[in-house]
Parts: sequence; structure tokens; C-alpha cells
Amino acid sequence: MYEKRRAERTELESRLIIKKLGGAGSDIAEVAIEITDVSKNGVGFECTEKLEIGAVYEGYLTIWTKEVLHCFMEIVRIVKKDDAFEYGAIFIGMPDMEQKRIEVYQTIASSQE
Repeated sequence: MYEKRRAERTELESRLIIKKLGGAGSDIAEVAIEITDVSKNGVGFECTEKLEIGAVYEGYLTIWTKEVLHCFMEIVRIVKKDDAFEYGAIFIGMPDMEQKRIEVYQTIASSQE
């Protein structure tokens, strides 16, 4: 199967609280999601809330070191899955330092397999 992703994906046990930016629904409504995979370019996650494709959400991603990365994500993929939705999002303006942290973790994790 052809892999469309530009960077290696890593599963990460974490939670993320997000809120939509801009538009009519810009009220601060935080939603917990379950991360399924993360790369330096984006994140895959599941959520029971219906989010909008193309919308940008602000997030706080808790990584394996228990540090919290502040990020902005644009929803690029939505798949209905039972009682939840599976999302794919790309990071918008992710600082190089944060991308490198993800790459370092992936390098360490793959060397231990």
C-alpha cells in the first residue's frame, strides 16, 4: 500500500484538550480526545464530538515526557467510527524544536523494537 504520510507516525498514550479558533463557534469549549498516533507533521485522534474539516483548533498535547506542547491543528480527515469520529490533523506553525522532540522520541522508540 502506498504511504501518503510525509513523516513516521508513532502511537502515543496521551490526551489533548482542544478548542476551535475563529468563526461563530469560537466559544471556549474544551473537548478531550484520545491520540492514536503522532508525527512531527500532525496527529491522529479519536473523539466523540463532531469537529469540522478545514477548521483550526488550539490544542495542548501531553507527550511521553509529561511535557505539554501548545499547538494549532487543522482537521484534514474525518472518518465515522461507531460512536466516535477518527480525525487526522496537521500541525500549523509547529516550532522546529517541538518537531525535533517528536523525531527524537520516534528514533528512540524504533531502536528499542
